[in-house]
Amino acid sequence: QVQLVESGGGLVQAGGSLRLSCAASGRTFSSYVMGWFRQAPGKEREFAATTSRNGGSTDYADSVKGRFTISRDNAKNTVYLQMNSLKPEDTAVYYCAAVAKVLLSTVVAAEGKYNYWGQGTQVTVSS
Repeated sequence: QVQLVESGGGLVQAGGSLRLSCAASGRTFSSYVMGWFRQAPGKEREFAATTSRNGGSTDYADSVKGRFTISRDNAKNTVYLQMNSLKPEDTAVYYCAAVAKVLLSTVVAAEGKYNYWGQGTQVTVSS
């Protein structure tokens, strides 16, 4: 099992940047594909970004591609989401998620494939 705790959310003006962190418990963090999802008010949760077990492969939703960067530090059991050029429509609760996979290069964009979730961190972008 793995427990996930997000941090780094807050209020930022449009065009600004934030870096989210997700710290994982346990000694097998490198066994997990990690993902970031977000849920805006009144909307369903949606995929934002994912990174493979070794960080060598990533995938992004079209809405964040070129602005967000997912990365991980397996020595620190932490995955990050660097968010630049933020827009008001990026306002949401951001969740990190984990799923164990065998292959090092696998990435997972499907929400239903993840079985561990953090509690979420609020990001608010003002116009």
